Amino acid sequence: MTPARPVYFISDHTGITAEIIGKSLLSQFPGEAFAPVSLPFVDTLEKANHAAQQVRDDWALANIKPLVFSTLTDPAARAALDACGALVMDIYGHFLSMLAGEIGYPPQPLRGRSHGMSDANAYRTRIDAVNFALAADDGLGPEKYQRADLILVGVSRSGKTPTSLYMAMQYGLCVANYPLTPESFDASIGSPPGLPKSLQPYRAKLRGLTLEPERLAQIRSERRPNSPYAALETCRQEVKQAELLMRSEGIPIVDSSHRSVEEISALIKHSLTGER
Repeated sequence: MTPARPVYFISDHTGITAEIIGKSLLSQFPGEAFAPVSLPFVDTLEKANHAAQQVRDDWALANIKPLVFSTLTDPAARAALDACGALVMDIYGHFLSMLAGEIGYPPQPLRGRSHGMSDANAYRTRIDAVNFALAADDGLGPEKYQRADLILVGVSRSGKTPTSLYMAMQYGLCVANYPLTPESFDASIGSPPGLPKSLQPYRAKLRGLTLEPERLAQIRSERRPNSPYAALETCRQEVKQAELLMRSEGIPIVDSSHRSVEEISALIKHSLTGER
């Protein structure tokens, strides 16, 4: 059996950029086995030399050439890493040289610009959005809906909360979410079926999440195994009724069955283009 190839994501800051680009590229080779290692905050030459030695040691142990995705900004640290002999993909170095050639002067390396606090206003916006998402989660705080950039609706465990938080952290959007429950569908329970009153003034802000009943049953079973809540027939009925309600109200729907939170969030954000 071929051993898993060591893969390193090395950065002088959080390593988010190296991981996103590296994992995206590696996903194009589904038949390969990879052993990922993240080394963030490699922010001195000593740490860069240590990282290079770690890559060499891993190479000797696995007996297969490692892959390295690097976003180091210091030229000396990048050179030290290059010397490890692995396949080093210097993400910043490659694109910065192209940009410098076009712009006409060399860059001014400064670690952490892309995922740091250099833009204080943008950082505060994201933190405020996260606090908003927590305060308006799962139907809480309907008085806050006027401030919301959008409101996610869907049955329980359809992905509303993680999507709300991701969009807050990534885009700085204030996202509330509201669960569609059997009470929303059944006139015999008391109130007439339809869009809950607290949502009616905000139809333009509403976006729906749905998913395959089998996937919903699987997710719910992880939380409440062998319960009516997780039963496949329950999930089928709730998904069917929620989709009928959302379509009747003209709410755009995203299927979250086989999509990551990043994909769901990007689709929803794209649907807001031109409305904000």
